[in-house]
Amino acid sequence: MTHRRIVIGDVHGHYNTLMALLDAIAPASDDPVYFLGDLVDRGPESAKVVQFVRENNYRCLLGNHEQMLLDVTARESIPSEMFQGWLHCGGYSTLLSYQNNIPQDHLDWMKTLPRYLDLGDVWLVHAGVDPTLSLEQQTENEFCWIRDEFHTTKKPYFTDKLIIVGHTITFTFPQVLPGYLASGVGWLDIDTGAYHHRSGWLTGLDLTHKIVYQVNSYTGNCRQMPLEEIVIPVDPQKIYEKRLKILNRS
Repeated sequence: MTHRRIVIGDVHGHYNTLMALLDAIAPASDDPVYFLGDLVDRGPESAKVVQFVRENNYRCLLGNHEQMLLDVTARESIPSEMFQGWLHCGGYSTLLSYQNNIPQDHLDWMKTLPRYLDLGDVWLVHAGVDPTLSLEQQTENEFCWIRDEFHTTKKPYFTDKLIIVGHTITFTFPQVLPGYLASGVGWLDIDTGAYHHRSGWLTGLDLTHKIVYQVNSYTGNCRQMPLEEIVIPVDPQKIYEKRLKILNRS
C-alpha cells in the first residue's frame, strides 16, 4: 500500500483549525506529514500547535516566525525595536498562548528545525530560494524570508523537483482568489492565509493523490478537491508589475 505524503501550510497558531484539517485528511500512522513552518504567531494557540507537532514527531521546517521568536529569546537584553517588531507580527498572541513563559524545550526543538527537506520529486522550504545562488550559498534569510526574487523567476530552480512553499499568502498574487493555491515556474505555494480574515483557509496537500484539503478558521467550513481545480498559475511578469505598483505607491 502506498503511503500518502501530506504537506500542511502555515498554521499560525490556529490549533482547532489544524485538528479539523487532520480529521478531514485522516492520515494513517505511517503516512508522513510535513509542516512548512510558521506554526506560531498571529493565531490564539501557538503553544498547543507546537506541542502537538512535537508530540507526534511530525517533520516541520523553520519558518520566519519561528526564526523571529528564536532571535528574540536568544538575547538577554532585547532591543525594543526588535521586540516590538515581533509583537506586531503576531508575537503578542504567541506570548499569551504560553502565558508569557515559553518553555526551553520548545525553543530547543525550534532550533533543530531543518531549513528545507528534499523528498526526491518534491523539495519543501518555507519561503523559497534565491534563483541566482547555488544551494550551498543560500542562507536562512532566503529559505525563511524571500519573496519576489523567487516568485518572479522564469526558469525552474530544479529541473527534476517541484518546490512547495508557504510564507506568502496566495491571494496576494495577481488574479488568485482567497483559498486558491498559486503556482509559478517550478514552484507551488499552499499558504492560503489561515489567520487572515480575507481568507481563513488552512491547506493540507495530499501529494500522493494530488488532493487538497482545507478548513476555514473563521467559518469552520471544510472542503476537498483535486489539486488541478484549485491551483492558479501566476505569470512572473504580472507578479513583478504588481509588486512594482505597490512600491511606487509607498
